[in-house]
Amino acid sequence: MSNSYFRFKQFVIQQDKCAMKVGTDGVLLGAWAEVTTAQRIVDIGAGTGLIALMLAQRCNAAITAIEIDEQAALQAAANVAASPFSHQVFVIHTSLQDFMCADHSNYDLIITNPPYFHQSLKTPIANRNLARHSDSLLPDELIETCFCLLSPDGRFCVILPTQTATAFIKKAEIRGLYCTKKTEVFPREGTPSKRILLQFEWNEKPCEENALIIETENRHQYTDVFKKLTAEYYL
Repeated sequence: MSNSYFRFKQFVIQQDKCAMKVGTDGVLLGAWAEVTTAQRIVDIGAGTGLIALMLAQRCNAAITAIEIDEQAALQAAANVAASPFSHQVFVIHTSLQDFMCADHSNYDLIITNPPYFHQSLKTPIANRNLARHSDSLLPDELIETCFCLLSPDGRFCVILPTQTATAFIKKAEIRGLYCTKKTEVFPREGTPSKRILLQFEWNEKPCEENALIIETENRHQYTDVFKKLTAEYYL
């Protein structure tokens, strides 16, 4: 059973009301995404509020965190309110589709750890299905979001399963959104890649590619690269 909370250096994530708990994917994306020049950020599918709070810790941007599940949105809002970054992060209970209809602003960074089980076997738990399955948030909609909300010099950052990343990159490129940074994530030395961190921009340029290994051959022995990336967050 997952713990009801997860303590980071500067904030605590309560997660008992959220279907999707704090996980490595979210931590990786929140630590990896470039925020140096961002003034306005939107986090799609905020869940517990983890990524929004990670970004707030590293920058002064105004961050909008949207979440379709009501209980998750309430918990994310409570996590934000209890953090030192409550003035920076605003949680909204809404779908991405409704948000795009209502908000016509430009954002410097769009970030998401999206649901990724498309057309696969579902559980009897409705909110867990909503968090894990892509029926309510398809890849094409994420790309369309950039057309509606991403500023001309903005970035779109996402973490995807390795097997779906190539198709997503091609779809984005067809629409004029180019992959400019790609980090292949390996769970352990000598194992296949399971995730890829991707950054997209409107301006085409050579893609910066690298790899990140989370653990050494010994389980729970983390690599220096992973420890350096997450050093600002993990106790």
